[in-house]
Amino acid sequence: MKRFEYEKYGPLIALALLMAVSAASSPYFFRIENLLNILRQVSYSGIIALGMTFVIIAGGIDLSVGSMTALAGGAVILSLNRFTAAAGPEHAVAAIAGASLVGLLAGALAGAVNGLLVTAGRVAAFIATLGTMAIFRSLTLQLADAGEFRSACALFPELGMGRLLGVPNPVWAFAILALLFSVVLHRTRYGRYACAVGSNARVATYSAIPVNLVRFFSYVICGLTVGVSAVFFSSRMNSISSTNAGVNYELDAIAAVIIGGTAMAGGRGTIWGTVVGAIILGIVNNMLNMVGVSPYLQGTVKGAVIIAAVLIQRKKKS
Repeated sequence: MKRFEYEKYGPLIALALLMAVSAASSPYFFRIENLLNILRQVSYSGIIALGMTFVIIAGGIDLSVGSMTALAGGAVILSLNRFTAAAGPEHAVAAIAGASLVGLLAGALAGAVNGLLVTAGRVAAFIATLGTMAIFRSLTLQLADAGEFRSACALFPELGMGRLLGVPNPVWAFAILALLFSVVLHRTRYGRYACAVGSNARVATYSAIPVNLVRFFSYVICGLTVGVSAVFFSSRMNSISSTNAGVNYELDAIAAVIIGGTAMAGGRGTIWGTVVGAIILGIVNNMLNMVGVSPYLQGTVKGAVIIAAVLIQRKKKS
């Protein structure tokens, strides 16, 4: 008899059960607007979780993505204000496009810094990204004087709050990136190399796989996803806080990846599992809000879910 593939179908079963419980708890759960709201809320950290999937599969971790989001978002708004002032309001679309590109480059550069520290510097990923988490947040606070970055472009919020075919723009970005990264992970040489490096770096080295290069690019990809999330996050309110923006995004991203079935030790995982993990977290938050549970306890639930997911992985491995 063929063994049931818990790693493959476990997150989907958990999602189905959670949706059933949520529907029983509140008659408003299955309303289209509520479901779209859940998807929009999870898309910001979910986009980052897609990049985090590559980092964890390759045997690393990135604790700096929350602070990186604030820094990249600040770079977006600062550049947008400069471009708008130089080109004028009539060229707002071009200014937004240019500022978005700056945000992507800022995220990729920050991810490259993490990658270089881990590979060339040979600093443990936990320590390296813990340090850059403090550095990125400090730089953001300095640039904003511990205040907010405010956009002068009235059209900018349309990017984050607008909809295409009734679906919020960030949700489209989340879905498109998930499709693209799923192809990268399962259909390209880089994806196979990332799994090999995370499974056993020494064997991968003996197999002529460029281990450090694979790990470096995993952090760059994570940085790019942070840049995408920062663009949509900053455009949502046409501003971004230097103190609160991106707080706990690293927790949400890591939780989504682990809940989705990616091994914390690296070597295996799926992009669509991460998508399901992000949606599960969103439904949990939504359900807690609907039943009147204090929002301060949501972190407790997320932490418990991460611990439970890791414990389940350890039991399966043993």
